[in-house]
Amino acid sequence: MKVALYVGIAGAIGALSRVAIGEFLHGLTVFPLATFIANMIGTFLLCLLGGGLLQRFVQNGALQTAVTTGFFGSFTTFSAVSMETVDLFQRGNGMIASSYLLASVIVGLYLGFVGMRLGRKWVRG
Repeated sequence: MKVALYVGIAGAIGALSRVAIGEFLHGLTVFPLATFIANMIGTFLLCLLGGGLLQRFVQNGALQTAVTTGFFGSFTTFSAVSMETVDLFQRGNGMIASSYLLASVIVGLYLGFVGMRLGRKWVRG
């Protein structure tokens, strides 16, 4: 029950953080910039922490789950990428949709790799 409560609180914070980014960037471009930025930041930080930093500095498994599943699970979202990509295609913005999807995968994987590598390096010293 404690884990669920922590995940719920962290999830609410992650969702509110994501909404804040969306509000800040609202209407700037047809490209889904808010989702892209949230997902890239979230990917980098989750991989950085998952590289060992979180386990090294937070011994409580419930708090680890709250950060990973709760905060980052609600801050980042693949379903929004899918929906926004389909919507862009349906509205005739195939080039933007394709660019968004490719950038999300390629940049996300790159940032994940860099984050994980840095996290592991910092843990090992």
